[in-house]
Amino acid sequence: MKLSPDHRQALRDVLTWRRDVRHFKTDPIDAERLDRLRAAMDLAPSVGNARPWRVMQVQNPDKRAAIIADFEAANDEAASKYSGTKRDSYMALKLAGLREAPVHLAVFTEHEPDAGHGLGRQTMPEMLAYSTVAAIHTLWLAARADNIGMGWVSILNPASVHGILDAPATWSLTAYLCLGIAQDDNDTPLLHRKEWQENSPTRWRTV
Repeated sequence: MKLSPDHRQALRDVLTWRRDVRHFKTDPIDAERLDRLRAAMDLAPSVGNARPWRVMQVQNPDKRAAIIADFEAANDEAASKYSGTKRDSYMALKLAGLREAPVHLAVFTEHEPDAGHGLGRQTMPEMLAYSTVAAIHTLWLAARADNIGMGWVSILNPASVHGILDAPATWSLTAYLCLGIAQDDNDTPLLHRKEWQENSPTRWRTV
């Protein structure tokens, strides 16, 4: 299939309007839309076709509460690394939508997958985790194209999350994701709007 300029523009729109969402409506996401997102992840590339991503949809209220408590402890610790006005700015940021988002996904990397037979990762075993990240980005773009917001929560203790969710020993946490309908759309990242950090151009050179 030869793609057209319309496809290129549509992708550009999705990339431009993809945001790390922290402000969600509490409206549920229906099963059909979640099935579309799951199918989109199936299209992601992976090293040796190992497909090492493992996804847990966290619905249990007690487990969600434990995740939120872990975030709050990690966030307090992170805040202690700053001082003065920078600490005030940090504390004013909303860095997760864990309480409001209707869908929580814990995405793990399986480090001993049977699939792939080791192809492409003998010298770079980290390619398994990179493959999981590629699947997450595929999910992120598919969600935005379906008018679903997604936020990546990185202020967590991976070992704690692993224990809370009783994940297998060969899995490691790659991402904890919140999905839901965004309270508003904006093509400017929140950290730009809060004057925390502007984007710098991609460093690209010929050697």
